Amino acid sequence: MFDANLPLPLPALASVAAIVVLFFLSGTIRYIANNRIGICEKLWSPAGSVAGGFIALRGEAGFQPEVLRGGFHLLVPLQYRVHSVPLVTIAQGEIGYVFARDGVPLPPTQTLAGNLTADDFQDVRGFLDAGGQRGPQRKILREGTYAINLAQFVVLTRDRTYAIKLNTADTALFSQMAASIADRDGFQPVVIRDAQDVIGIVTVHDGPALPEGEIIAPSVGHEAGSPYFHNNFQDVEKFLGAGGYRGRQHQVLADGSYYLNRLFATVELVAKTVIEVGTVGVVVSYTGRAGLDQSGDGYRHGELVEPGHRGVWTRPLLPGKYAFNTYAGKIVPVPTTNFVLKWTREQSGPHGLDENLSEISLITRDAFEPQLPLSVVVHIDYMKAPLVVQRFGDIRRLVEQTLDPMISAYFKNIAQTKTIIQLLQERSEIQARSGDEMRAKFAAYSLELQEVLIGTPRSGNGQSIEQILTQLRERQIAVEKVETYKLQEVAAVQERTLREKQTIAEQQTQITASALAIELRENEGKAKLAQTRQEAETIQVSAKAAAERARIEGAGEADRIRSIGMADADKIRAIGLAQAEATDKQVEAYGGPQYQLHSQVLLRFAEAIENGRLPLVPQLMVGAAPGQGGSGGLVEMLLAMLVADKTGTIHPANDMRS
Repeated sequence: MFDANLPLPLPALASVAAIVVLFFLSGTIRYIANNRIGICEKLWSPAGSVAGGFIALRGEAGFQPEVLRGGFHLLVPLQYRVHSVPLVTIAQGEIGYVFARDGVPLPPTQTLAGNLTADDFQDVRGFLDAGGQRGPQRKILREGTYAINLAQFVVLTRDRTYAIKLNTADTALFSQMAASIADRDGFQPVVIRDAQDVIGIVTVHDGPALPEGEIIAPSVGHEAGSPYFHNNFQDVEKFLGAGGYRGRQHQVLADGSYYLNRLFATVELVAKTVIEVGTVGVVVSYTGRAGLDQSGDGYRHGELVEPGHRGVWTRPLLPGKYAFNTYAGKIVPVPTTNFVLKWTREQSGPHGLDENLSEISLITRDAFEPQLPLSVVVHIDYMKAPLVVQRFGDIRRLVEQTLDPMISAYFKNIAQTKTIIQLLQERSEIQARSGDEMRAKFAAYSLELQEVLIGTPRSGNGQSIEQILTQLRERQIAVEKVETYKLQEVAAVQERTLREKQTIAEQQTQITASALAIELRENEGKAKLAQTRQEAETIQVSAKAAAERARIEGAGEADRIRSIGMADADKIRAIGLAQAEATDKQVEAYGGPQYQLHSQVLLRFAEAIENGRLPLVPQLMVGAAPGQGGSGGLVEMLLAMLVADKTGTIHPANDMRS
């Protein structure tokens, strides 16, 4: 019996060690770590070599389909070479791509190997038996760890390429493939964030080609309940099973994350279509079925179709954001609020539709050549926007090819009938007339003309218009001065009236007191007047009574006086008659009337001397010169007169005159 406690002799120990080394060197015993797998390559086999393909499915020499997992494995000595490779690990949020080295060759029309029946990359035998195709696979690997036979499959990830290196050509092929995927950012899912306001336009690189005449592949399998729902191109086989075509797709990717095989489909991020408030978007679709014209028989500028058909859609897109495929059509923005088109070089609207417009060159009746700046306010009914787009293509073309020549020609015709002064002074009338006349023309183009605004004409060459404007300004200044003076006059009158009223208001108390005093005095006067009238009436009555009494008394006295006067008169008449008779007798006694006159004169003269106490003899004697005779005395003269009268030689009157 063998005693284990007894030490083995050295030859025995050497033999045991040699056997163990021989076992390991022969590959009979092989240990595989749990984080790795072993890929068996059979060096020789009674079944011979693989007749076709790359993987030995029937025990032939070559790479075997099954792999060795972690642990010890007993193998036939000197028959296998085991390649220890790591497990394939796909990190979170990344994508792995698979390339099959063996399988059915791809047909010329196919880009990627299909995985409709062969989609398990961890079962090489099942994959090949199911008709798996060689080449890059449509199916991708998501996050996780996979025990994949790297002799059959090459797995490409962002960080490394999992493969058994067979030759240098393989290395170059897979490096190029990995670079192509990296250029497409294919090792990560497509992430479309809402904040970016973008959508994804998908281009499929596998599947049947588009029919002739089509440029956009129609949407297929996008309904969630459909058996071919491919969930936004993430299930390639269902997409192709639904009849999907290669090429740019009509269906787009909205916000979210999408795990797409970038060898199958690439994604282009484009901005969402934003229809601003105040505009609508007219859709011109490049794809879809031919639709029935909705514009009517009388409209011969193209066809309008219902949404979903090819052509101009009858219903525009209202303000908002849209995930619109700009390769499947275009959206023409049409302003629905009033917008201004300016015919001037210096200014243009924020819409930019009038950036190529300039002032209208005119020729007036008096041969001036002004430049007319103009603004036109236009409105487009949002339901008529498709008609405008179908007829003109877009609003800019409408402005530059239709409105500009039409409006320019209209105002050129107006200018030929007006002088430059009339053009300046009748601007409002021309503006109103142009708005009325052009409104119907705009309506013919499905437009609504709101207003025509005419600016001040400018001089094309020289300063002639500026001179006329200066004269008109000076004339207007003169008119305004006259009006100003009139207004100043009115203001002065108003100011004077105001000041009078203010003065009256300030003196209102005194005026009121004065008015009351006047009224009081008036009342007092009225009282005094009444009293006076009463007294007057009393006096009048008294006077009437006294007058009546005086009249009666006067009548009696008058009768008395008249009686006395008549008696006196009779007495005087009697005396006078007696005196006259006596005088007549005396005259006759004196010798006639002349003697009587001399007698009376002497009598009156004697009375005068007596009454005046005059001396009979003058104190100074003035006499005639000696030799002329007579003393020249008064008495002598009187006596001479008397004697001459008696003798009749000298008439007394003549003597006195001499």
